[in-house]
Amino acid sequence: MSTLKMKKRRRRRLGHLFLMETVETSSTSRVQQQEDHRAKRSHHCPHCEEIFPFLSKLKIHLKIHPGENRYSYTDGGKNFTTSKALTVHQRVHTREKTYSCSDCVKCFTTSTWLKVHQRTHTGEKPYSCADCIKCFTTSAKLKVHQRTHTGEKPYFCSACGASFSLMCNLKRHERIHTEKLYSCSDCAASFSLLCKLKRHECIHTGEKPYSCSDCGKSFSRLGHLKTHEQKHTGEKPYSCSDCGKSFSLLGHLKIHQHIHTGEKPYSCSDCGKSFSRPGHLKTHEQKHTGEKPYSCSDCGKCFTTSTELKIHQRTHTGEKPYSCSECVKCFPTSTRLKVHQRTHTGEKPYICSDCAASFSLLCNLKRHESIHTGEKPYSCSDCAASFSLLCNLKRHERIHTGEKPYHCTDCKKRFYRLGHLKRHQCIHKGEKPHFSKTS
Repeated sequence: MSTLKMKKRRRRRLGHLFLMETVETSSTSRVQQQEDHRAKRSHHCPHCEEIFPFLSKLKIHLKIHPGENRYSYTDGGKNFTTSKALTVHQRVHTREKTYSCSDCVKCFTTSTWLKVHQRTHTGEKPYSCADCIKCFTTSAKLKVHQRTHTGEKPYFCSACGASFSLMCNLKRHERIHTEKLYSCSDCAASFSLLCKLKRHECIHTGEKPYSCSDCGKSFSRLGHLKTHEQKHTGEKPYSCSDCGKSFSLLGHLKIHQHIHTGEKPYSCSDCGKSFSRPGHLKTHEQKHTGEKPYSCSDCGKCFTTSTELKIHQRTHTGEKPYSCSECVKCFPTSTRLKVHQRTHTGEKPYICSDCAASFSLLCNLKRHESIHTGEKPYSCSDCAASFSLLCNLKRHERIHTGEKPYHCTDCKKRFYRLGHLKRHQCIHKGEKPHFSKTS
């Protein structure tokens, strides 16, 4: 190969290498330029690690850091991050409401409040609870509702540590620790809230401003009306996770859960006996005090609870609101109806632990158990006789007192035992009397 050809080939190879280096250098330079350009477009926040591609985005972000609320309102002293937020706030002072509802006359300071309000007309409830079927008009209302499922109570009282699910409930509670400003002119009661005083005054005036649209029944409190209305709707949103039983009120569910936990948080200060319900404790305490604040206007008899008085009054009115679906019999209380229904079902829920005999009534079981124990705790003060049941002692005492409370309507003859009267009445009816050892 000639020297000339070798020189040409070397020159060609060197040119190819130079071209490759030029392309590579050019590519590297382009990447570097892009990185330099990107770095120029990257705006770093001096307060935190955030990076923004645009300077305008960084400026908006900087306002979240302390000292960056540049828009202030001279009257209220409040500061805001944007001029728009300041403008909206100023409407609180000027009472300007530029957004009006096309369906009613209501006006609002912001378009957001108008939008939320319009849902009362459209019925739209876009926020639904994942735990139950309830829906809400705002996300805030949904968040508050979800606390009924989670049990979350984020607001704490600094004075006593009590916790609440709503801020307004905490504020209301905190007034317990401060001065009670509102006093009742009729009695010595005082209240921290005006609304509580107004509600209390209904006791004196007898006013019941809240009435049920279904049955017309009136109530002094709105909460009592809402609870009552659930009887008509059948709504019971609170269910027990242990047995599935549902309740219309969260408080009733919490009290019911004591059955499963066995918890009895309410104890008597006199005898130490504990109860699962505050109402049961209150009724029990009246045994110690002897207090019977509810009296019958017909006969003067007194009772410890309003429920006992109401049931008693049915003896005068003859009212029997509970009827058996199997027969025509009616009863003054739901308990008596339940006991009666056992005659149809044959249910005998009370079982003797000694011989397994079963009974439809608890009192019958107690009477039967005395056969096994031989216990006779009731003694006659006039003679040495003793009895296993109080009713037997009372019947025996009539021998000493001469009392004969049962009389025949046909001949006015009197008897100290009901069984004796029934046996006597067979004479008038022409029936053969049935003699019983227990009569």
